[in-house]
Amino acid sequence: MFRILLLFVTSLVLLSCTVKAPVFDLVIHNVNIINLEKGEILNEQSVFINADTIHSIVRTKDLLTSAAKTQIDGTGKYLMPGLWDNHVHFRGGDSLIEENKKFLNLYIANGITTVRDAGGDLTTSVMQWQEEMKNGVLNGPTIYTSGPKIDGPGATWAGSLEVSTSEDIERALDSLQSLEVDFVKIYDSKISAENYLQTIKKAEKRGMITSGHMPYSVTLEETTAAGIDAIEHLYYVLKGCSLEEAAITEAVKTGKMGFWSSLDRVIKTYSETTAAKTFSSLTERDVYVVPTLHIGKTLSYLDEHDHTGDTYLNYIGPGIKKTYEGRINSALNASPEFVAMRKKLDSTFVFLTGQLHKNKVGILAGSDCGAYNSYIYPGISLHNELEALVGAGLSPLEALRTSSQNGAKFLKKTVPTIQSGAQADLILLNANPMKDIKSTQDIYEVIKAGRAFNRKKLDSLLEASIY
Repeated sequence: MFRILLLFVTSLVLLSCTVKAPVFDLVIHNVNIINLEKGEILNEQSVFINADTIHSIVRTKDLLTSAAKTQIDGTGKYLMPGLWDNHVHFRGGDSLIEENKKFLNLYIANGITTVRDAGGDLTTSVMQWQEEMKNGVLNGPTIYTSGPKIDGPGATWAGSLEVSTSEDIERALDSLQSLEVDFVKIYDSKISAENYLQTIKKAEKRGMITSGHMPYSVTLEETTAAGIDAIEHLYYVLKGCSLEEAAITEAVKTGKMGFWSSLDRVIKTYSETTAAKTFSSLTERDVYVVPTLHIGKTLSYLDEHDHTGDTYLNYIGPGIKKTYEGRINSALNASPEFVAMRKKLDSTFVFLTGQLHKNKVGILAGSDCGAYNSYIYPGISLHNELEALVGAGLSPLEALRTSSQNGAKFLKKTVPTIQSGAQADLILLNANPMKDIKSTQDIYEVIKAGRAFNRKKLDSLLEASIY
């Protein structure tokens, strides 16, 4: 009996010696993992990645093996899900396709692994890039896109789907569904109040996610009651906080007031009581708001700040730089009264963002970068937006949640986490961003779909984007 048992044990030992430990594609050792949902940090962990997926996470001191093709020392560093920019644009026509394509490098170089394209005229190119990235022949973030915007006849933005009848709306939505867009973006330059609300209702009936600007010819209550899922920018939420919203809406409808001319009155008639009701309605209806504070401040102070020496201007192509001229000239030629109103509006938006957050309204961090939006640079502007959100009263952790966590929830995608089975879209930082939001810019390594970009590779992406 003893001899049989000895033979069995010996066989197990020999077998164990011949079984090879699994070899992973990538492992990050001894790293501090940030759990954004819980606001906790799991210290000194080893994260194993195969292909584009996190395979397993083990306490580094408990490791029996660390076999991996690529190993990263994460000692003293912080690992979190990659950032999301929830409001970007790819646009400008065929002549600017290549300049827009270079933006993809800037996103990855800044740790942004996902973007939400909020409408443009380069949908065919965007979908081609998506396929190339999926096949590993192009670097860039995951792109969730609305495709072309919906607006009225004579729309401001090229490529918009123009609607003037109920049939037009149905055809526009058919077109967007055939493109398999991720959400519907509605613009407010020419669309009528009736068609705006009908577009939301018809899209929601089809199960499509909606977001947009809001014509001042409708009220915020009408818009959220129709079922919109997100409000882009704060002009429209601010109007919903005015004691005189109904009167202002009527004045716009009758042509007695315009969008810009009504803003001073909107600011002056802000009511805490009305605002409280508006915040409650937004929360109850699960409507997200995209403040875009960084672009608001940048455009409001173009008369004071000279951006011609901005480092990131080197990454912007000549064609897109040309599109900046409209806003720049408008700002420099504006009346003193308009300039003062714009700056007042900027500080009001900072206050309003803090109030929205305090009242538990969902916020999405978005930069609004892209052609025509002067000096709002792809990549770095999302970091500027996170800083602005902290300046409005959010904690660094709360600001971080408005990026990847809320972005995924709004689009009904899987919320990014660092756990077994999760997508390996990660950013490795040299310092803790929950202590200082500026630490999101102190990037050691970016991992997109399991592919590692160390500092040298990230710098190469930036160098390849210089004009």
